[in-house]
Parts: sequence; C-alpha cells; structure tokens
Amino acid sequence: MTDATDKLPELTFTRTFDAPRELVFKVWTDPYHVAQWWGPHGLTIPLSKVDARIGGLFEVHMLTPDGTLLPSVGEFKEIVPFERIVFSSNLISAEGETLIDVVNTITLEEVGGRTRMTLHVKVLGADPRVAGKLGGMEQGWSESLERFAAEVMHNIGNGPGGPR
Repeated sequence: MTDATDKLPELTFTRTFDAPRELVFKVWTDPYHVAQWWGPHGLTIPLSKVDARIGGLFEVHMLTPDGTLLPSVGEFKEIVPFERIVFSSNLISAEGETLIDVVNTITLEEVGGRTRMTLHVKVLGADPRVAGKLGGMEQGWSESLERFAAEVMHNIGNGPGGPR
C-alpha cells in the first residue's frame, strides 16, 4: 500500500439542504438510509451495517451492474450528534486486503434554518493495483451526494427523523 500522502486525493464537498440537521445526520448514520444513497449511480447496496458510535462498525457492500461486489469496511472514530461524524471506509479486496484506506469527516451546521454539510474525504493509502482509479473519486462522491440529497429530500415532511 502506498502512503505517499502528497499524491493521494483529498476532497472537500459542501452542500446545503433545506432540512434539519437531525435528518441530515440520520441519513448519514442509519443503515436503511445509507443503503439508499451510498455509491455512484448504477450501484446497489445489498449490505449496509452502520453502528454510529465511537468504535462502531461501518460496512457497506456496493454491487456493480456487472455483478462485482465492492465491500467498504471501516469504523466510526468520532460522533457528535447532529454536528460531526468521522469514520473510515476502506475498500476491501475479495481476499480481504485493504485496497484504499480513507477517512471521511462530515460537519453539519445550521445556517438560517437550513443545514450546511461539509464532507472532507482523505485517502490515507492505496494499493498500487487501484491507485490509478483514485482519479474517479470526485465523480463517484459527486454522484453519491446527488443520491444523498435525493434521500434527504424524500424524507422531508416525515419529521426530523424521517421514516423508520
């Protein structure tokens, strides 16, 4: 695994939602909601385990249209309800090896009755076999965040906690 941090991607995305922070937080931390939006367009989520507490498991399996399974496994490092989430989400090979080591930091701020969400994605290491694919992370996250926004908007009006 390469850890030449000057060559590894570090991305920041900011989105503002006409929704309460409690709902935006829930869409990040509830396994049902995560399964609705995680991953780029065209992928489905056959497994979503999200235990949003420090040391809790984050495990999401993405399934591509051609049947390739892409497991992402990590751990929650920090949780401040409705304000901050820090967790790892590492892409794992079929043999159980970490291919991409990532830490994600989400901050939620109330701004004029809306929620501003900032997502910071930092790649800490990448196996040389997949390092060339890191250039697609920005598009992948942009598509995931489009799906995330749709999930938030779908749950507006169901109360701050949304359905479930």
